[in-house]
Amino acid sequence: MELRVLNYFLAIAREENITKAAQMLHVSQPALSRQMMQLEEELGVKLFLRSNRNIVLTEDGLLLKRRAQELLSLAEKTRRDFLHKETELAGEIMIGSGEFRSTSELAGIMVEFRKKHPLVQFRIYSGNADNIQDYIERGHLDLGVMGEPVDIRKYDFVSMRMKEEWGVLVRKDSPLAGRESIRAEDLLDIPLVTASRDIGGELAGWLGGLNDRLEIAAVGNLLYNEAMLVESGMGAVLCIRLNCTYDNLQFIPLFPVVESRTALVWKKDSVFSPATAAFIEFASQCLRAIPENKR
Repeated sequence: MELRVLNYFLAIAREENITKAAQMLHVSQPALSRQMMQLEEELGVKLFLRSNRNIVLTEDGLLLKRRAQELLSLAEKTRRDFLHKETELAGEIMIGSGEFRSTSELAGIMVEFRKKHPLVQFRIYSGNADNIQDYIERGHLDLGVMGEPVDIRKYDFVSMRMKEEWGVLVRKDSPLAGRESIRAEDLLDIPLVTASRDIGGELAGWLGGLNDRLEIAAVGNLLYNEAMLVESGMGAVLCIRLNCTYDNLQFIPLFPVVESRTALVWKKDSVFSPATAAFIEFASQCLRAIPENKR
């Protein structure tokens, strides 16, 4: 299966018309049709449902579209990694991150790295831990910032210095507003927005067995969307403190204090581009140089 043919396939999927795709690709329509027939024969599946006016992808065609986009993206990333390999350090570094305060720490490290290597570019992907791990496994991300603990069987990592503080985000007219802190029993009978229906880790210990008595009203993975639910009257968000504010919302920390750590993670035994390898070394030195009492 050639990358050129996958490019042809994606063009047809995008245009939904072989003639238009052929014109865009500067190939003849019969030659393009022949390539697609050979691709279907090679894969042993039907990729298109054809009509006089347009072409619609089958389920197998939709699967190939997703995989082709991933393969071509990875091929392009590999090509960029080798640009200027023998001269000045250059290339693109792909980093995934959840929503953490420690992201600001990573941003500072990236800025300092680019001062030394201005030809290096970064591409940032935002997602939750499952998304980021999946993309690292498939080679679409080089590194990721995610919550500890880290699976040391699969990943190498260096801990970020910032601790993440847990609390709730409530409307300023909420019965909880104005409190200096929130205890677990304060959340009973409050509709909650959380990142997961199964609350674990540090929060499970803080709840002290009250998990089953909580009213989980909604689950989300981006705090902005979750905050808008609370803004509209849906109870409270159980979340970490971020460097952002909302006009009608208030963050209240938990008591006893609940903190968690994050780490910069990369896949074990991977062969990285020179730019990525240099960044891992630079970031590791930056983070490990910070005294423990400053963390």
